[in-house]
Order: sequence, then C-alpha cells, then structure tokens
Amino acid sequence: MLRQITLPTLTNHDYMILPESIGQYAEEPNHDVDRNVGTLNNFSIHFILSGSGYVEIEGERFLLKRGDAFLYFPMQKQRYYSSKNDPWNIKWVHFYGSVLQQFLTERGFHQHSLWNIQPISTLEQAHKQLLVETEKHSFLQLTLLSTLTYAFLMEFTTNATPRTSRKKTEGNDRIQNLLPLMQRKAGEPFELNYWAREAGVSTYYFCRLFKRATQMTPMTFITLCRLQLSKQLLVDNKEITIKEIAEKVGYPSISYFNKRFIEHEGMTPTEYRNLYF
Repeated sequence: MLRQITLPTLTNHDYMILPESIGQYAEEPNHDVDRNVGTLNNFSIHFILSGSGYVEIEGERFLLKRGDAFLYFPMQKQRYYSSKNDPWNIKWVHFYGSVLQQFLTERGFHQHSLWNIQPISTLEQAHKQLLVETEKHSFLQLTLLSTLTYAFLMEFTTNATPRTSRKKTEGNDRIQNLLPLMQRKAGEPFELNYWAREAGVSTYYFCRLFKRATQMTPMTFITLCRLQLSKQLLVDNKEITIKEIAEKVGYPSISYFNKRFIEHEGMTPTEYRNLYF
C-alpha cells in the first residue's frame, strides 16, 4: 500500500519549514530507493512502525525495525529498502526551509543518519495530522501546513537518540519508564537513593541519565509535578486551605510552597485560585 501526497516547492515564502511530500509504504516488499548524491534538494525523515528494512551507509548495511528512523540532509546519497520477508510499514516527510541546515546542525543531527525514536506514537500522530491536512487542503493553508510540519520535526528532534548509541537508548528507557511512578509519588518526600535503586544505577549515574532523558534534574521534575498537582487542587476544591494543599504536594512549609509557586507561576497560590472563583 502506498499513500503519498506531493506538494510544489515554493521558492519564495516566509516560513521556517514547509513539506514537499508526505507518505507511507506498508506491505510493499519491493519498496527500494537508490538515489545518487545531489538527487534531492530537501531534508527527509523516515520512521518504521512495523516490519523491517535496511539502510546502506558507505557500504555498510543496517537493519531497521519499529522505532528506528533515518534522516537525510539535502543532496545526500540515499539507499534504503524493505525486507522481502518482513516488509516494513514506513512513513516519511520530505521538507525544506532556509534555516533548517543551521537548526539541525546546531543540534548535532548532521553527525548521524540513523536514529531511534521513543515514544514512536507521538511522532506517528504528528505525521498523521500533517498527512490529513495535506490530503484535505494541499498547499492552500500554508501557515497551518508549516505549523504541522514544524510540530513533526520537533517531535523527531526531541525524542531521537542516535542508533549507534544503544546504551543511551536503554538508559533513556529506564528513566521514561519511571516517570509516571515519580509523578504519582511526587507529593511524598523525595529520596534520590530510592529512585536510583528503582533504575538499577548509582545516584550519580541516575542524575546523569535523568538529565539526558528529560533535559531537567530529578528535583526539577518533582517540583513541576508538585506544582501541577497543587494547581489542580486549588481549582478543584475551594474549601481546602493553602496550608493543606502545601502539605499534600510535599511542602510542610507553607512559606516555601508559596515561594516555589510564585517562582513558576508569577503569582501566589491564593491569587491563582481567585482566577477561578
């Protein structure tokens, strides 16, 4: 099955990013692409949802499965193809924009071609929204088209780790698997040793893994979870006192709770509550 929408390449526009084509191959064992250097003057991201296939880079062949992805810069040689016995379900976006070379290079995406995406579901959803929009309106709504393409790109850049670094991917998985539990227990006293043991690593390595996986420290994450819970309590129940809320979210000191709330929300808990009552 081939599902593909192609769009004209606009030479004069004011957008950071626009798509040139969006599509999907599924159950196509003969899907085979071999493009010489200089063939395509756009970027492309492909990601695999199921099945398997191969990418060849400088004579070396790499097997790709669910969650794997590859990124090509403009004018690069491209060689990729589906497995004959286990055809891949692969989706892609070809896109362009004058600032993208710098944007992606500054973030290190020029250093690797093969990536792993976790979670893959959010990238799939962003792709679906973009595909539906192009099927419905083609290039008639450029602002929305650019916004959806940018959202797809950011889902990729935020969740991608180099395929050459399996240990990094495994470390990120350990942290991602812990986040829902940490969120539920955010109102309890935070014990770094406990969470490091849950991840099966030392406290030092846990902090390193956490920062790499979430772009924040464990304590920053707990603080954000506590503030999220406190805001919900403030608007759900007018009768509960600020002191009771502070204790429920892990702050025995109401003055410290107020200080943290103001730092993040720009107002006191009482002022925030008054917005809703």
